[in-house]
Amino acid sequence: MPENEQTTMFMGEYQHNIDPKGRLFIPARFRQGLGDLFVLTKGLDGCLFAYPRSEWAALEQKLKSLPFTKSDARAFVRFFFSGASECEVDKQGRILIPGNLRAYAHLEKEVVVIGVSSRVEIWARDLWEQYSARAASTYEEIAEKIVDFDLTI
Repeated sequence: MPENEQTTMFMGEYQHNIDPKGRLFIPARFRQGLGDLFVLTKGLDGCLFAYPRSEWAALEQKLKSLPFTKSDARAFVRFFFSGASECEVDKQGRILIPGNLRAYAHLEKEVVVIGVSSRVEIWARDLWEQYSARAASTYEEIAEKIVDFDLTI
């Protein structure tokens, strides 16, 4: 990566409503990092993943290296790419989420937009609250299993 190119880190949680036409306001901090044109796809755990084009290109390269002879790899790549769509931010800071992606993530009205390091996730509010409550109850237990450094400063 060139010295002058910085990787965007997304963080935070924002609540918005999706309008009847499927348009969603993207918080300004996230729009900055995502750019005017970015990729939205089916994520894991029932949400949508949004990637800046540079991050999408890096991810695409990683996925290309998966062995296409393995059925799990083929299935994941098909699912991930078939759900992908380029999204353009309008003058009001909104994107139009395609119907198939709204249906996949159960996006109807109340939506939570969260930053997760190199990507943005879009959740139906009720699903995010359920997921968040489950994850919070095991947060320390999960940290013990996967984090091998001290989080205290």
